[in-house]
Amino acid sequence: MNRQEHMREFLSQQGWDAAEVTPIPGDASTRRYFRLADGTRKALLMDQPQSAETPTAPPDASAEQRRALGYNAVARLAGADVARFADVARFLKYRGLSAPEILAGDPAQGFLILEDLGEALFADVMMKGGDEIALYSNAVEVLAKLHGQAAPAAMGDKPLFLYDDVALLAETDLLPEWYLPQALNREATPGEIAEHRALWKSALAKISASPPVFVHRDYHAQNLLWLPERQGPAKTGLIDFQDAVAGSRAYDLVSLLEDARRDVDPAVASVVLQHYFSIMRAQGTPVDEPAFTAEMAVMAAQRNAKIIGIFARLHRRDGKPRYLALLPRVWGYLTRDLAHPALAPLREWYDRTIPFERRFAGKDTA
Repeated sequence: MNRQEHMREFLSQQGWDAAEVTPIPGDASTRRYFRLADGTRKALLMDQPQSAETPTAPPDASAEQRRALGYNAVARLAGADVARFADVARFLKYRGLSAPEILAGDPAQGFLILEDLGEALFADVMMKGGDEIALYSNAVEVLAKLHGQAAPAAMGDKPLFLYDDVALLAETDLLPEWYLPQALNREATPGEIAEHRALWKSALAKISASPPVFVHRDYHAQNLLWLPERQGPAKTGLIDFQDAVAGSRAYDLVSLLEDARRDVDPAVASVVLQHYFSIMRAQGTPVDEPAFTAEMAVMAAQRNAKIIGIFARLHRRDGKPRYLALLPRVWGYLTRDLAHPALAPLREWYDRTIPFERRFAGKDTA
């Protein structure tokens, strides 16, 4: 059977054979979603072909073994493992948060039927005039709830991987590998790559050694749904969390407040960050604000360097040039992040290697 026939067989087995199946526009992933409607019943279908992406490494794999398995294993990505999505969803629901309920699944085939949390993405609600401070404040209440405890050791029967230096450095490597050729019309030299990696390794070594927490990893306005009928942090619906790891408390905050796809007013970000600090104090898990500000700068710069590399890769390798239009915003974030004293050596590398006028290379760049 082809993929469509497998999907129809799965839906029939789960009692959804009469449902209207409507595709939801996708983004950069091989994963597809469909809305299911059968009378008053509604749900989502996740379709993730199991051979589409490289599998992840076992938990005890060395850095060399992970590199041998490919980028997903190095960067601690879930790949095509839909069971991982289901395990994380159950964990989040157990914590009282609004992840979709898993209604049915066939992980071996790569299908899940999920609760439909609606279409009110934060990005769309704010575009229509929704209160940014209210929405972002609720989103950081979710993070504070998760950050009140150390990361769990496992999700279901699988470990929650540490967002370690092997993964973080592999992500920053994407910028010289994919963006530097885009900007300078030449490959990065071995010396440039080695220096970039060494500077990042040094910067990451300086950040807080606080216990790792649950990290969603893609926590932004197009992965959050507004559910105003619910209470407290549950007003924020959570999706696209299958690549969750254990890492820095700063990571999801900077993912939210330095959003690659929409501008966040620095004044709004400041108010929201103070709200996060106040909640953390109130629940007895206060943050050392000066140290945390430095950690946020490092994690923000790391994430934005990764995104620049990914967007260049999507263009050059995958033929998706639309991501180039987002580069000026992300470079703006990265330039601002690099102004922090903790990142001075990296700032010098970027200023020397990729001149300012080449940081916004668009469709007209080879």
